[in-house]
Amino acid sequence: MISLFDLAALLLTLSALFGWLNHRLVRLPHTIGLLVMGLAASLPSRHLYDQVKQPLEQIDFTQVMMNGMLAFLLFAGALNLDMSAIARSCVARRVPGAGRHGDLDGDCRGPVLWCRARAWIPAAAPLGIRVRRTDQPDRSCRGLGHAQNVKVPQALEVEMQGEALFNDGVGVVLFTAFVAFATASGGDGNAGVGLVESVFRDAIGGLALGAFTGYVAYRAMRAIDDFPVEVLITLALVTGTYALAQKIGTSGPLAVVAAGLLIGERAPRYAMNERTRAYVSALWTLIDEVLNSVLFLLIGLEVLVLSFEPSALGLALAAVPIVLFARIISVSTPLVLFGWTKKLSARNVPFLTWAGLRGGISVALALALPDSPAKSAILAATYAVVLFTIVVQGSTLGIVARRTLRQAGKVAE
Repeated sequence: MISLFDLAALLLTLSALFGWLNHRLVRLPHTIGLLVMGLAASLPSRHLYDQVKQPLEQIDFTQVMMNGMLAFLLFAGALNLDMSAIARSCVARRVPGAGRHGDLDGDCRGPVLWCRARAWIPAAAPLGIRVRRTDQPDRSCRGLGHAQNVKVPQALEVEMQGEALFNDGVGVVLFTAFVAFATASGGDGNAGVGLVESVFRDAIGGLALGAFTGYVAYRAMRAIDDFPVEVLITLALVTGTYALAQKIGTSGPLAVVAAGLLIGERAPRYAMNERTRAYVSALWTLIDEVLNSVLFLLIGLEVLVLSFEPSALGLALAAVPIVLFARIISVSTPLVLFGWTKKLSARNVPFLTWAGLRGGISVALALALPDSPAKSAILAATYAVVLFTIVVQGSTLGIVARRTLRQAGKVAE
């Protein structure tokens, strides 16, 4: 058994090597390139890659993702989210491409609850929860958009950032609750009540805990002017909040999102000087980039250690169009419910549908399912959806965005 240091060295070395090769030769967006190259390295012959496969078998992907990377990735995303823009989006329900003439800067004054309701539509079952969007939105909007010379309107970018962050936390809460409900002993008449209580306890408790720890960290940062200590406070906030949430039985992902939103909104204005802001921003940008690189590489290399039944291939192939159809329903429902406002544009549907990327959380939650005859098929379907959305949708998102924006622009003209 190799050491933790050796595992870290292997993953970082492969990430750097594949990243360099992708930059020089393949020229895909960075994280997509890492996933594709990791997947390609896994396929030719498993026997040729025993030196990589054996260490990977020691990695519990679910533990690494859910109790390691996720807290840092969510906090990094929440730290840079513009809460004032989110608030404006939820109050005025800004929908790019939904203006009076179908332009990209109009707004919709439909019911506020739709801001979050759309995220719940595909989450009616654990499989639906698993394949909700789980990637950082700047990787699908800003990152891929810039790589392909596509500019995504700010209002759309903000909405997708908020959707991705909260969907991660809400998705984990719902998944855990539904799995517990499904595996509970039959005949329990209180199971449904327990399910609802569990969801609200995890969600509200997680948000409350994150708001509390975030405020404590904010006050501590405001009381001093020393950038090394303030940087350490942000690191302690993430690890401490997530660990405490697990101890008391609330949602760790929602807790770190709440803490990150509070710090990102208050600390730069009232608790940090310019030097501290630069160091904190650089640190969390670096953490986000490094962890995403390792995560996407791991998703590609997981083929070496995952076992799929041949009979699951049909379900895996069917899962992709099913999930796309669910996404279309999710983003199209406002057109049906709030069409009377005449502020919504169907021209946004292709881009919003195609931008529904899935990632590491989907695989991690599928792996966390209790052992059963159906687990292999569910895992194969989930993995197929993740690969398709990242590789196919992610690499072509710029094309869809260009065509969607250009068409909407012509209407506006």
